[in-house]
Amino acid sequence: MSSTNVRTPSALPDYAPIPQSALGPALNEQGYYVGRVERNLYWITDGVYQSAFVTTRDGVVLLDAPPTIGRNIQRAVDQIAAENGVSNKVTHLVYSHHHADHAGASSLFGKNVVRIGHEETRRLLIRDNDPARPAPEEIFQDRRTLNIGGNRIELAWQGSNHSPDNIYIHLPDHDALMLIDIVNAGWAPVYICNLTEDVQGYMGAPAKALAYPWKHFIGGHLGRLGTRDDVTLHQRYMADIDASVRKTLPTIDPTPYFQKYGENVWAAVKGYLDECSDAAAAPVIEKYTGVLAAADVFTASTTFWVMESVRLDLGFGSQVHP
Repeated sequence: MSSTNVRTPSALPDYAPIPQSALGPALNEQGYYVGRVERNLYWITDGVYQSAFVTTRDGVVLLDAPPTIGRNIQRAVDQIAAENGVSNKVTHLVYSHHHADHAGASSLFGKNVVRIGHEETRRLLIRDNDPARPAPEEIFQDRRTLNIGGNRIELAWQGSNHSPDNIYIHLPDHDALMLIDIVNAGWAPVYICNLTEDVQGYMGAPAKALAYPWKHFIGGHLGRLGTRDDVTLHQRYMADIDASVRKTLPTIDPTPYFQKYGENVWAAVKGYLDECSDAAAAPVIEKYTGVLAAADVFTASTTFWVMESVRLDLGFGSQVHP
């Protein structure tokens, strides 16, 4: 690429330091870390994405296949298999949901792997027709319990949240729960509630997660595993955003924006909604900076998305013209 085609930012903003508690273990020279969760359940991270796998007497059950980890997934499996004298052959792959950033390395494991997922995951992957993400052959509607090589894995769909097909993956024999794109352990959600399609479902998901018995949480992103305390902290953060939105919305008058911009109604709408979300986000940013990593980076975006759900899904502040 010619240097004339590369844009250089004029200035980059500064953000608050990352709390050390948000950081995970160092990566190896190949760019990944693999570690034991409990017994024969392991997790992999590249510092941004996470995957997990269970070694069994019949082979390896892989839970998600993020493309950023890519071929390092098999390298991590090979490493653990060699250390423990077990098979390194991936025989099953469970999709948490259909998104490419968590499933885009699926095709690396060939056609003979048994792919398992929710029925909506199958429908969406057939629709999207991405050869990197073959649709699951084995599907379920609400719940399914897998017993592979003597290891129990409970799959459950409890309504839409981050996506319409995102499922709960409970490993009761390993005291672990995998729930992707809801809670980023130690960190604030990225843009608009982790790019969530159903905000109310997203906000209700942590309570459903906490209803399971577990100690270890695999959230799909960033560099460390989570705990129950991480999930409850995330709940408080989101509840504070919701409360701040409800407190702020009635205090801001949209009239000046429509007077200023006249016929340009979208400019008026943007000015009003930006002011509402920025005002609602400000006290939450102040409270959680230094508590959740990147709270100062993405809280405004998440607050906007919560505000729109409160307005449009729940009807808060809606007025009917007389």
